[in-house]
Amino acid sequence: MKATLRLQSLCALACAVALLHVDVAAAQTSAPGKKEIVAAVVPNYPPFEFKDPETDKLTGFDIDLGEALAAKMGVKMVWQETSFDQMLSALATKRVDIILSGMTDIPERRASVNFLDYLKSGPQFYALKTRAGDFPNMDALCGKTIGSSRRTSFPTNIKLWSDEHCVKTGKKAIAVVGTDGSSDARMQLRQGRLDAAVQGGETMPYQNKIDQNAYVTIGAPFMSQYMGVGMAKDNAAVNDAVSKAFDQLIADGTYQKILAKWGLQEQGVQKALINASN
Repeated sequence: MKATLRLQSLCALACAVALLHVDVAAAQTSAPGKKEIVAAVVPNYPPFEFKDPETDKLTGFDIDLGEALAAKMGVKMVWQETSFDQMLSALATKRVDIILSGMTDIPERRASVNFLDYLKSGPQFYALKTRAGDFPNMDALCGKTIGSSRRTSFPTNIKLWSDEHCVKTGKKAIAVVGTDGSSDARMQLRQGRLDAAVQGGETMPYQNKIDQNAYVTIGAPFMSQYMGVGMAKDNAAVNDAVSKAFDQLIADGTYQKILAKWGLQEQGVQKALINASN
C-alpha cells in the first residue's frame, strides 16, 4: 500500500512539473520570455511615426500598431529612436527586438531579417501642386530631377522605372537625387532644387492634410511593395509571438480600427504575411 501511495505521489509530482513546463513554454510564446519588447523607430515619416507637435510624444500608425502588438503579447513596448541606417545593425546586435518604422520588405534586407508584412505600400511620384501642369502624365517625368530618401529603396526604384520607361523609349533619363529623408525631399521641392519626388503613396493623403494640400500625385504608385516588422531570423520566439499577436489583432478588429484612424484602410492586409514582397 505504501509503495502504491509513493508511486502515486511521484506520478502527481511528475505531472505537476510537466504542466509547469507547458505553462512556461506558453508564456514564452505569448511574451517571448521577457517583460518588454524593444522596437527601433525613426519618427520622421507621418502618418506612420512622428512626434506630435503639441506634446512631442511619439504617434502614428506604427506606434499604435506596436502598442497593440505588445498588449497582445503581454509585454511593455519600449521605443528606441535611432537613425534609419542603424536599424538593421541594432537588430543584428540585439540592441532591439524588432524594427517597426515604415521599413519596406525587400529581398536584399532578408539575409538576417524576417519581415512580418503588415501594410501594402508602393512608391509614388509627386510634385508641388503649383507645378501640376508640368506633369500631365508619368512620361513627363523623363529628364527631370527627382529625389527621395537615400536610406530607402526608392532611389533605386526610380532609376529602374527611368531605365524602363525613359531610356528604353529614347527619352532622357531621370536625374535621381538621394535626399536626407522625405522631409528633406519636400523642402528641396519647395526650394526648386527638385522637379518631383517619391515617397510611399499611402502617405500622400496625410501629407497633403498637414501641408494644406500642397502636393499633386503623378500617375499611380509604380510598384507594389509591403511594409514589414523586421525580426531577427535567429529569434524564433519573437517571430512566432509577433505573428500570432498580429493575427489576433486582425481577428478582433483592432488592426482595422487602427487602419481607419489613420486613413489607411485600402493598404491593409488580411493576415500575417512573412517575406511576401518580391
